[in-house]
Amino acid sequence: MDTQRIADAARGLRHVFLRDIVLQASIGVHPPEHEATQRVRINVDLAVEDDGARPLSRTGVGRDELTRVVDYERIANAVRRIVTAGHVRLVETLAERIAEACLTDPRVHLARIRVEKLDVFPDSTSAGVEIERRQGN
Repeated sequence: MDTQRIADAARGLRHVFLRDIVLQASIGVHPPEHEATQRVRINVDLAVEDDGARPLSRTGVGRDELTRVVDYERIANAVRRIVTAGHVRLVETLAERIAEACLTDPRVHLARIRVEKLDVFPDSTSAGVEIERRQGN
């Protein structure tokens, strides 16, 4: 799978995403970062099995049912739980935990997670990491 292209009808994949979730997190290695929360922005991109890429009936019309898709509200709630679960030293660790939670659904083939600390440097919008993890890795 091309790392830039997540949605792909030929491979039966749809792109499910959450953009710019901004939360207060207890994160960082420096002592002052243990004393107060700071803003983080999280983006989640998922390559998910797309049963709509293959007709579900003779008319080609898919079922309009939540059970056949990955529920992005469930993903958003998991992100919130992970961020508020306690202090994390590294943005990389936070990203890994979010990716792991996303990949618990076997329909998710790939999770690309970006975690940014928003108030680290006065002359920069953000600093952070983006990771990509696949099912079975």
